[in-house]
Amino acid sequence: MFASVPEGAPVLTAAAMRAAEERAIAAGSSVTELMERAGTGVAEWVDRLAAGSEVLILCGPGNNGGDGYVAARVLTSRGVPVRVAALGEPKTEAAASARAAWGGAVQSFPDLLPSEACYAPVLVDAVFGTGLSRPLDPPVAGAIEALRDRARLAIAVDLPSGAETDTGGNFGVLQIANFDVTLALGALKPAHVLHPAAQNCGAIRLIDLGLDVGRIGVPPENFNAVDTIMRPWIMRPQPASHKYTRGMVAVVSGPMHGASELAARAAYRAGAGYVLLLTGGLPRPPHAIVRQRWSAEALDDTRIGAVVIGPGLGRDDRAREKLDAALASDRPLVIDGDALHVLDLDTLKARAAPTVLTPHAGEFDALFGAGQGSKIERTQDAAARSGAVVVFKGADTVIARPDGWANVAPMGNPWLSVAGTGDVLAGAIAAMLAQESWDPLRAASDGVWLHGQAARLLDRCFLADELADALPLAYERAR
Repeated sequence: MFASVPEGAPVLTAAAMRAAEERAIAAGSSVTELMERAGTGVAEWVDRLAAGSEVLILCGPGNNGGDGYVAARVLTSRGVPVRVAALGEPKTEAAASARAAWGGAVQSFPDLLPSEACYAPVLVDAVFGTGLSRPLDPPVAGAIEALRDRARLAIAVDLPSGAETDTGGNFGVLQIANFDVTLALGALKPAHVLHPAAQNCGAIRLIDLGLDVGRIGVPPENFNAVDTIMRPWIMRPQPASHKYTRGMVAVVSGPMHGASELAARAAYRAGAGYVLLLTGGLPRPPHAIVRQRWSAEALDDTRIGAVVIGPGLGRDDRAREKLDAALASDRPLVIDGDALHVLDLDTLKARAAPTVLTPHAGEFDALFGAGQGSKIERTQDAAARSGAVVVFKGADTVIARPDGWANVAPMGNPWLSVAGTGDVLAGAIAAMLAQESWDPLRAASDGVWLHGQAARLLDRCFLADELADALPLAYERAR
């Protein structure tokens, strides 16, 4: 699921990346030194991946192009056949110095490209990186696309040209070129993990530039609080474990019993020791799920580690009564589906116990409004407004808590686009929350990881019931 993106890697906006570079320069590095590190790192990857094939490097006028010139020089010194094509003369001192140091021929791009003689087995796009603020000119975009289509391997330097760094957008154009590998310089950017740009990046490899991009030692104004999701470290049952220490999950049902059944099944499959389904439905397998008619008093059981409400709940007065009771309880809470449509944010924010919201895009907009900014920024804002951990689901899932810390799961499995998978996710998160209520961000992230890993293991069309049943296999792949 997440193999193409480094786990636990910081994700920096363009401004945060510039701030990290400025700190390095203030500490004694120069722009030329940073460019040398970046270009050398690119050359090492290209040398490894090209396997001796001819390489065509496209260089832009900025420092991204400078990185390309450095890579060309280093590759040539290693005996790799290299050609360079430039969009124009370098516009920065460091890039001009890198071009001079390259010393080889430079073709005009895109005027002389693409022609039949210009194609190469390996294409390296160093045209535009994080500084792009508008769509590519059509001739430039068309030339990159044509060269990419004829290349055996296409590699982007930092970002595919045409990607919006901070939003993961593509400036509204229909398509930018798809790359096999993207070499992220110094740190991941939002475009590496947010769609649609993320799908253009291919496999992402990180080149360390020796910058301070983590959370330790970073001034508050440059505080980085966004990472890619990590494989969870889940505690296995111990000799002294019993059903309650493993986590008791209560699921509040509504008129659509199947949805709450899926959430209950998933909670068990994700490791809960006891699952209570508060329902008016008839008993059905699995019989390990304890069924009890709904009452608000049932939530007073202090052994309950997490409550799920929303799957199949309905949106009538009865649903509101159940949600009010759940919000009034002191139990950790996962709110999904229908409950998100009848939720009052002011009531929610006054709640002291840990709460996790799991909206998809439609539910998110209904609850928080369409808003502006990237999906990461919108999720962080929603978490701050609600006082809850928010799991904004999708092909790129963002999990944020009220203080702004966030995790991104960038490569959701397309097979998850089937009814009931959200109910399974709610149950999986509840199982984690019942054991990790001290850190609802971690619990939610672990649930998202298990859910995605289960889909990856199935890797075919499936019923949501099958997804729930695959959670134990995903559990075994956690650390």
